[in-house]
Amino acid sequence: MAEELSFPTGIGTSTPDSISLLGQDLAADLMGQVGFGELAFWLVTRRRPTSSEVRVFEAVLVALADHGFTPTAIAARLTYLSAPEALQGALAAGLLGGGSRFLGVTEDCGRFLADTLAATSGEDYDAIALEAVRQAKADKRFVPGLGHPVHKIEDPRTPVLIRIAAEEGLRGPHLQLFEAIGRVHPEVLGRRLPLNGAGVCGAALADLGLPIDLLRGFALLARAAGLLGHLAEERRRPLGMEIYKTVDRNAVYEP
Repeated sequence: MAEELSFPTGIGTSTPDSISLLGQDLAADLMGQVGFGELAFWLVTRRRPTSSEVRVFEAVLVALADHGFTPTAIAARLTYLSAPEALQGALAAGLLGGGSRFLGVTEDCGRFLADTLAATSGEDYDAIALEAVRQAKADKRFVPGLGHPVHKIEDPRTPVLIRIAAEEGLRGPHLQLFEAIGRVHPEVLGRRLPLNGAGVCGAALADLGLPIDLLRGFALLARAAGLLGHLAEERRRPLGMEIYKTVDRNAVYEP
């Protein structure tokens, strides 16, 4: 007798007349009653978030949705220029650019903070931060979340997200350590850098108890909305051809 195959999942399933998601009836229990951000949190954690967690989580998604003509947006627009029949390709091209310099900092910062906290004890965050920054400098590594190519003095997203987390009682150890890094790093680096928005988002997501290995996924979830906006604008007011021509006309051939 052939072995019976089994592919268990707790996410969702469907029958000819119903769809189940997270143990709920999608049409009767979720549609019109659960926001998309709340559902995304629920899908990952397998628990329904509190209203406070939803507020912080959605503030993160809004903070990461768009930041202008970043490489991710340019990649999406140029791919759409090349293949306007494949919207999914343009959207995917933009998402594939989420790495260590753009978007990926969210996960890198969350991991840096989580690893630092796991290796220490106590709640003297300034002392913990000072040692962490010193060690990073000794290892010739950047501290994720420090500095921004545009916001040289302060990233406007950072204090707002910290305030929202504090208002909701969710300013946990990762955010507190990140703030401490902002206070003490000039003592080690000899200059003051802003705490950037991607970094504070990583700290906030870590304080929500979300898996560190998936933090970049939330940044990509947010940026998908921004990229779709760029592609909609590209349809209304095309810029991709001009971007391409500008590079092509200024290319210097060096055989």
